[in-house]
Amino acid sequence: MPLFIRNYFILFLVLFLFLFLNTAKATNKILIPAAPSVAASSFILLDFNSGKVLAEKNADQRLAPASLTKIMTVYVIFRELKNGHLTLDEKVTISKKAWQTPGSRMFVEVNKQVAIEDLLHGVIIQSGNDASVALAEHVAGDESTFAAMMNQNAVRLGMMDTHFENSMGLPRENHYTTARDLAKLTTAVIREFPEYYRWDSEKEFTFNNITQPNRNKLLWRDKSVDGVKTGYTEEAGYCMVASAKREGMRLISVVMGTASANARANESQSLLNYGFRFFETHKLYSELEALTETRIWKGDSKKLPMGLTDDLYVTIPRRHYNDLKAEIKLDKKIIAPVKQGEVFGAVKVSLAGNVVASRPLKALKTVNKGGLVQRLYDEAMLMLDME
Repeated sequence: MPLFIRNYFILFLVLFLFLFLNTAKATNKILIPAAPSVAASSFILLDFNSGKVLAEKNADQRLAPASLTKIMTVYVIFRELKNGHLTLDEKVTISKKAWQTPGSRMFVEVNKQVAIEDLLHGVIIQSGNDASVALAEHVAGDESTFAAMMNQNAVRLGMMDTHFENSMGLPRENHYTTARDLAKLTTAVIREFPEYYRWDSEKEFTFNNITQPNRNKLLWRDKSVDGVKTGYTEEAGYCMVASAKREGMRLISVVMGTASANARANESQSLLNYGFRFFETHKLYSELEALTETRIWKGDSKKLPMGLTDDLYVTIPRRHYNDLKAEIKLDKKIIAPVKQGEVFGAVKVSLAGNVVASRPLKALKTVNKGGLVQRLYDEAMLMLDME
């Protein structure tokens, strides 16, 4: 073969391999379809376990929440139950103010006594404004004091763009929240109170011989949906917080300011379907699981187990679990004493070169100072840098 032909052949082969490899690399690129178009003033979709936001629009815009307010109302009551300040069978005397509260109602009667459990059903399932006011008055004496409790819990949960003026969500100046803050609140309700959250999936409730359906239409359309709350006022429009669980993966969606009851259900369903169709969530590491062990100096133990103080979940595009890469970085020299929970490194999880999760690595046990001989020996070894 003539030399120039051979050279052209080699050049062609190199170019072919270059194009082939780059094409192959391009085909491995992770492509995620865009989120659906949602006809709402604001929305957010996130994974319950990882906290990963999968879609959002104007998620930090302060808006009137209407009856989505009641998610915080029941959260406050749940905490009072947990702390032993209330019991489910405790009776609440209905005031005239509660009875007269306009809007959606449970139809409680003045001076009648109603169990807290029934009032909670009336708030969660029937969206009763009268039940919300009755609970607020029973717990705090009046609604304004109860609203202060709601705001304290909002701050504790990191809901920094939220302020409540009442317990039921009727329009008031300075009464607002955001889609992102509502997602935080809903996450807290589900995580902290699963024994009460199950009531969100009940389709109807009967009180005083009046049966009312849950306004969450998705409970009838999608068996994976088990909550959470709807709301409407002229100012807020039609709003909805929904949550669904499929094959161990739970998503939370919030839509605010849609045009109708059907629209809020349809847009919520669209967001949930998008999340489940294109993403998957995995638990990578368990709370207090030892991920590695490192040398500790001058201690009563030579080894220090390192791990996380919370479960680590990641939400990633589907079919890319095997592409995840984890990297652990530890401090080089750890000297006793060390207390359990102190941070001495980090674990990072990446996908296609992008960090999808990062957590501090913490000591999983306390290591006290070692004896004099051990400390002197380790000091000598450190000086010699022999280990």
